[in-house]
Amino acid sequence: MSKKILIVDDEPHIRLLLEQTLEELEDDDVELLTACNGQEALETIQTESPQLVFLDVMMPLLNGFDVCRTVKRELSLSEVYIIMLTAKGQEFDKQQGNAVGADLYMTKPFDPDEVVDKARQVLGLVE
Repeated sequence: MSKKILIVDDEPHIRLLLEQTLEELEDDDVELLTACNGQEALETIQTESPQLVFLDVMMPLLNGFDVCRTVKRELSLSEVYIIMLTAKGQEFDKQQGNAVGADLYMTKPFDPDEVVDKARQVLGLVE
């Protein structure tokens, strides 16, 4: 069974940048999925069961905090590792991310090597 990463961001160029950053993991049988808003993210998480989600905060329909809260609290999908990846870097925002159950909070601009390293760690691909 392949491992899956879901990239959620309403900005197409950010989704593309993350896809390009993570595409080297496809050689390790990792499937990359994308969603462009919070509602689509929730639907994809429920149907595709990704192990890792890179989740933006500021999005239409449902924001990232609402998506994370729903996944962790209402759906009780604690096995889904959620990394909030956002431009909202204030301490209050980080606390809110932790409060809704995010496993990690990263701010944009992101370090591609850090993103890949974290994805490898979460998916158990570290040698």
